[in-house]
Amino acid sequence: MPEWLVLILAMLAVCVVVVIITLVRHRTAADDEDPSETPDVIEYMTMWIGVVYAIVLGLAIAGVWEGRSAAQDHVQAEAVALHEISERVRVYPADVRDRIRDDVNTYVGHVVDTEWKAMSDDGKVTERGTELLDRIRADVTDYEPKTDFEAQAYQPLVDQVTAADQARSARASSTGETMPGVVWFGLGSGAVVTIGMIFALQIRRTARELILAGLFSALIAFLLFLIWDFDAPYSRGVTASADPFLELFPHIGG
Repeated sequence: MPEWLVLILAMLAVCVVVVIITLVRHRTAADDEDPSETPDVIEYMTMWIGVVYAIVLGLAIAGVWEGRSAAQDHVQAEAVALHEISERVRVYPADVRDRIRDDVNTYVGHVVDTEWKAMSDDGKVTERGTELLDRIRADVTDYEPKTDFEAQAYQPLVDQVTAADQARSARASSTGETMPGVVWFGLGSGAVVTIGMIFALQIRRTARELILAGLFSALIAFLLFLIWDFDAPYSRGVTASADPFLELFPHIGG
């Protein structure tokens, strides 16, 4: 089922639940109950509960968005490092240069075509990708420069291999979910309390109040879905993409 459809169904379900509970509560309320006599302390508490929960939601959204942006940065850094390796080996002999470039292209093709799906489905990188990167490292580090010009290019190439390895490790560590379970418990409990305070205010069965209660509940459901969607940078709706690899290696098919 598409994630956008899950979101719509979740928001509609929350709205329906809120409206049903409101209608049931209205029918079971005492005849002499006056909704306008809600104590000031309850209104004050409701206001502050909403403010605190809004701050928590904002921090959670900022956190998962930062994680998603960092994941995209790891991809960009890895692609740039590999591209630099492919370009800087031009000073090496043709056989060495072609071998390193072929291994780089093989690695990039594996990442784009195979490893990206593994990160989405299994939440981890592949052993094959690690082997291909090790092969690139061996190609670069095992070569003995024959001229001063090659010697000058050797260390920068080794540094780019290190940069690619670090970016790959960072990408591997950010494939899973970033939000701890206790945080999700707090977000869910806060949503229940915040929406529950709507009924503490004794809302009536007017169309205006029912619409506002439903929209407020749907907004909270949407924000929680947004946090969940951003929480896994490589496997859900708004994900980090492999575009940096495809832009720097256009001959690699995605």
